[in-house]
Amino acid sequence: MIKTETTKPHIVFLFSDTGGGHRSASEAIIEAIDLEFPEKFTYEMVDFFKEYSPPPLNLAGPAYPLMSRMEYMWEFTFKSSDNPDFMKVLFSAFWPYIRFGMYKMLREHPCDMYVSVHPLINIPFLRAMRKRGNKTPYMIVVTDLVSTHTAWFAKDADLISIPTEQARKPALHSGIDPANLKIIGLPVADRFCKPPGDKTELRKKLDWPLDKTIILLVGGGEGMGPLGSVTKEINQAKLDVGLVVITGRNKNLKEELETLDWNIPSRIYGFITNMPDFMRAADILVTKAGPGTISEALIANLPIILYHRIPGQEEGNVSYVIDEGAGVWAPDIEDIISTLKDWLQNPEKRDDAVNHAKRLAKPDASRQIARTINQMIKPKIKW
Repeated sequence: MIKTETTKPHIVFLFSDTGGGHRSASEAIIEAIDLEFPEKFTYEMVDFFKEYSPPPLNLAGPAYPLMSRMEYMWEFTFKSSDNPDFMKVLFSAFWPYIRFGMYKMLREHPCDMYVSVHPLINIPFLRAMRKRGNKTPYMIVVTDLVSTHTAWFAKDADLISIPTEQARKPALHSGIDPANLKIIGLPVADRFCKPPGDKTELRKKLDWPLDKTIILLVGGGEGMGPLGSVTKEINQAKLDVGLVVITGRNKNLKEELETLDWNIPSRIYGFITNMPDFMRAADILVTKAGPGTISEALIANLPIILYHRIPGQEEGNVSYVIDEGAGVWAPDIEDIISTLKDWLQNPEKRDDAVNHAKRLAKPDASRQIARTINQMIKPKIKW
């Protein structure tokens, strides 16, 4: 592709709304590209399931919340398929059914570089590219912290960005050349990476208690997991804390908690857009083990109590937080209350977790990915 002076390199991001992390990762990288290289690139985001997959695969996005709640089935599917040979056979079996969508997507979205942030597109789309003789650079940005499914690791990709050292082992097991792996971190929005600011001023702005240890309790964008029962038990424990609960899109839970007879100062929110301020103003995060939330919390230097994880996919995230000393695993409500009491009575333990969070934080990941994309595109463009 020959570029003129008025034509900017074009990047296509391949994602799907199966969970919020893939879209947010794409948006974070795009934002970083704009910050690092203002007005130098154009880009678009393509939801391959929604736009180019045949039925019923085109319904993967809307079906994801329900499927992820079927935990035993999800775990079985994740672990039984996490094998390079199995995935090769699976994608070969599906190829006759999905190939026309792959070819159509390739035809309708020519570009100077493809960036994938989803595991299930890589092997079939790279196969379509190979069969059409398309040599456009292809980068995979893995958005799972540790438990990285083998579907992420397509050997034909030019580069695979992984978020942690722990993710290297499954990549190598899938046959990826170490030279094609780069440990960068998980891309998060730039607003999470700003200086922390003054916690007291943030709390005044948010109308939170100024004289309490603030516990921030979240369950992801869908308010998943036992968020309601955890909230009620923390309230019943009558700890000397303030509690902030984010129910996400779970409107029923928000309404239920708003009518609760509260024993401690509390604030109940639905879906919010200022999570960075919430994290900077809080003292402790109680959350499910989503990779994005964990990465954002580390950047905010928040000690983490993990109370729920999706089997298979998020199990490695729990080990990562525990082994690196940035938090604890508390799957039972009694464990959560016990940890909160321990951290309140022994603040040095909480401070230790804060220091480990600082060590693990990768606030520059999105910008590093943006710079990597720029380096991969430059040799291909003739100005």
